[in-house]
Amino acid sequence: FVSKAIGRPLAKVAARCMVGKTLEEQGTLEEIKPQHFSVKESVFPFLKFKGADPILGPEMKSTGEVMGVGTTFAEAFLKSQKGASVQLPEERNKAFVSVRDADKPAAVEVAKQLIDKGFSVIATRGTARVLEENGIECETIFKVLEGRPDIVDVMKNGEVSLIINTTEGKQAIADSFSIRREALNRKIPYTTTIAGARATIMALDHLDNESVYCLQELH
Repeated sequence: FVSKAIGRPLAKVAARCMVGKTLEEQGTLEEIKPQHFSVKESVFPFLKFKGADPILGPEMKSTGEVMGVGTTFAEAFLKSQKGASVQLPEERNKAFVSVRDADKPAAVEVAKQLIDKGFSVIATRGTARVLEENGIECETIFKVLEGRPDIVDVMKNGEVSLIINTTEGKQAIADSFSIRREALNRKIPYTTTIAGARATIMALDHLDNESVYCLQELH
C-alpha cells in the first residue's frame, strides 16, 4: 500500500539494504511527501456467511484490501469505500445514531452535520436525550428488545440509509448484533467509530464529484 501511495518500491529498497546497499547509494534519503491522499480499506466476506456477525476482533477476517486515491481525504475515502463495495447513500433518509457515553459529546456535532446534509436523525433514548439537550431535533427509537417498533423494524421498512453505532462492553456488542446483520443484508453503510462517521460525512460531498487518476501521473 505505502509503495503504491508514494511511488517507491519499498520491498526492493529493503532487499538491497539487506545485501549491503545503503539508502544513500539507492538515492532514497529524501522524505517523499505525496500531493495526493491515499486511503486503504479492508474487504470482508461477511455477506457470504449467513448469520455471521460482521464485527471486528483480533482475528484476521479480511479477504483483501483496496486503495482509494484523491486530491482530498474525502475523495480518497469515498473511493476506498466504493472499492470495498460500500455504497454511501445518495438518498438522504434517516440516519440512526446510537453511541456509547464517551462518544456522546462528539455525536452532537456529527448529528448537526448529518442534518446539514439533509438527513433526519433517529437515536436511542440515551443518545437522543443528549442531542435534544443540545438543540438537535431527533426521533427517539427503541433499542432491540426494548420495545416495538425498534431500530431493526425501521431498517426493514427501508427508512434508514446510514448507521452510526459505537458500543462498549460485551452486552452492548451482543445486543447490537441484529442491527449489524440487518445493515449488512440491506447494504446500509454502518460505522462503529466517531472518526469513521466524520470521514463518511465528509465523503458525501464527493458522491457526484470524483475523478480517476493514473498512479504513474501522480508520481
